[in-house]
Amino acid sequence: MDAIKQSRLEAKYGNVKQAQGGKKEMNMGRGPGGPGGRGSMMAQGKPKNTAKSFFRLLRYLASEKKLIIIALVCAIINTVSTLAASYMLRPIMNNFLYHDEANPDITDRLVGLAWGIAVMAAVYGVSVLTQWLQQRIMLAVSQRSLKKLRGELYKKLQTLPIRYFDTHPTGDVMSRFTNDVDAVGEMLNHTLIQLITGVISLVGTLVLMLYTSLLLGGITLIMTPLLTYVSKAIIKQSRGAFKVQQKSLGMLNGFSEETISGQKVVKVFNHEQTAQEEFEYLNDKLCEAQISAQFKAGIMGPVTHQLSNVSYAITACVGGILMVTQGFDVGGLSISLNYTRSFNRPINEISMQMNTIFSALAGAERVFDVLDADPEPVDEDTVALEEIKGHVVLDNVSFGYTPEVTVLHDISLYAKPGQKIAFVGSTGAGKTTVTNLLSRFYDIKQGSITIDGVPIEKINRAFLRSNIAMVLQDTHLFTGTVRENIRYGRLDATDEEVEAAAKAASAHSFIEQLENGYDTMLEGDGANLSQGQRQLISIARAAISHAPILILDEATSSVDTRTEKHIEEGMDALMENRTTFVIAHRLSTVRKSNAIMVLEKGRIVERGDHDQLIAMGGRYADLYHEIAELD
Repeated sequence: MDAIKQSRLEAKYGNVKQAQGGKKEMNMGRGPGGPGGRGSMMAQGKPKNTAKSFFRLLRYLASEKKLIIIALVCAIINTVSTLAASYMLRPIMNNFLYHDEANPDITDRLVGLAWGIAVMAAVYGVSVLTQWLQQRIMLAVSQRSLKKLRGELYKKLQTLPIRYFDTHPTGDVMSRFTNDVDAVGEMLNHTLIQLITGVISLVGTLVLMLYTSLLLGGITLIMTPLLTYVSKAIIKQSRGAFKVQQKSLGMLNGFSEETISGQKVVKVFNHEQTAQEEFEYLNDKLCEAQISAQFKAGIMGPVTHQLSNVSYAITACVGGILMVTQGFDVGGLSISLNYTRSFNRPINEISMQMNTIFSALAGAERVFDVLDADPEPVDEDTVALEEIKGHVVLDNVSFGYTPEVTVLHDISLYAKPGQKIAFVGSTGAGKTTVTNLLSRFYDIKQGSITIDGVPIEKINRAFLRSNIAMVLQDTHLFTGTVRENIRYGRLDATDEEVEAAAKAASAHSFIEQLENGYDTMLEGDGANLSQGQRQLISIARAAISHAPILILDEATSSVDTRTEKHIEEGMDALMENRTTFVIAHRLSTVRKSNAIMVLEKGRIVERGDHDQLIAMGGRYADLYHEIAELD
């Protein structure tokens, strides 16, 4: 793959600045800046401080203070019992080796040895029990904290504006729920426990080591700064490598999600080879990043382990000299060597966990990026409305998804309850943008939109959207029965109302022919239905809503002409006393509209009903005749 294609891929799936209001913005679907499709860029923001991310993660453990205290007590008992059992080796060995010459009976010494070993085994038993209890408690604590983190992440996603999802690939967002949260869970499950026990073990071992022999303990202490320096140098290299690894993983996930969901498009244009090459490039980058990160983190264990062996060897040699020259006891030397190994073991274990720690912190930073993203602005100074009747007025509305590109120019129109307003025009003319503004997916910067005389920004978003039903060109069905998907439009609807809505949308007949009728399970976004059938269910979902404002964005684009006529008949009753906005390329669906707005390049170039526009002989008439010739 050439360098230009590589740069394009990295810009699409690895951009760290653009999506949060940078100078560049992606083309988001239908038309210039229109949000008709998924975005392709991943916003990472500025890297967070590693220590800050770590302590922020610890705050998720705050609600489990009592259990953490119990776990810490268990850790202390575990460490003390382990150290005590190790120290017992000194008197046990000395009593066996340095026996009373007046009583050389080997039997007494063996009995004493057995009792000493039994007591030491009992102390080790306490250590094992407390270690198990500590791990069990911390496992529960970490999983509850992880549950809280996932809950906050999902809750945060519900508050984010549509702009966020238009500018972040679905695969990247999902990877924060899976890869990134799993990495955090791995650290909380295992690494955090080892950090706690490691610190306690280091302190206890140091005390007993110096108590046994200041000289031998001093040798170990002298080697510790060297171990620390080496560990710090490797950690510094690992930190950056793991951030690159997490970013590369998000890039690959984003690309995979887009190409898999768009597999039909890939195949129809014969781009399988291109997709494969692009995937291999991103896969290679991830592989290189993982090798680099894992190598830099993994090298720490062998390096520190060998330095520990050097420390152990020096201690053994000096201890042997002390035995010869100063009568240092064998038991003292044995436990000194044991403590030397024990003192370095926590350092080794912590160093071996660095890859898990930094992978988790890199993942946590990405999760916190979402948690710190700006939510939809809080509604202020809202006007309390008991109901919405559907009188909609747009007055000189101009709008752009970015400051540099204006999508709509001075749009003015009105719609009364019961009226049907249609938008037609070329792709990218701004039709969908108008409906996005009506739903407050985006807020206008110039002009005004009022509903029943109230500025739209003064209406509570949740209340506004509960009074708007939408049928989009891109249907989305949830895992569940057909009945549940239709009822999603109004959760308190009865079975009779569900069927009535299906009949209004001309969906009842095909639903009845399904294996289990309305109780047929839909999975994979309704993969067991045709595109047209999925659209009919989507229309029925809108039909069951009592919303006074109805938006149909290419609602019949996926059905045949005959089905479309049946839908129109049912929709006539549905649209009665509702303000309806229709976006359609098929001009036959807008002929009965009270007013038709012809948009070109974000401007209304013509308006009127069907007969008036045909008589004008302008852009609408050209579109109508072009389609008639194609038919």
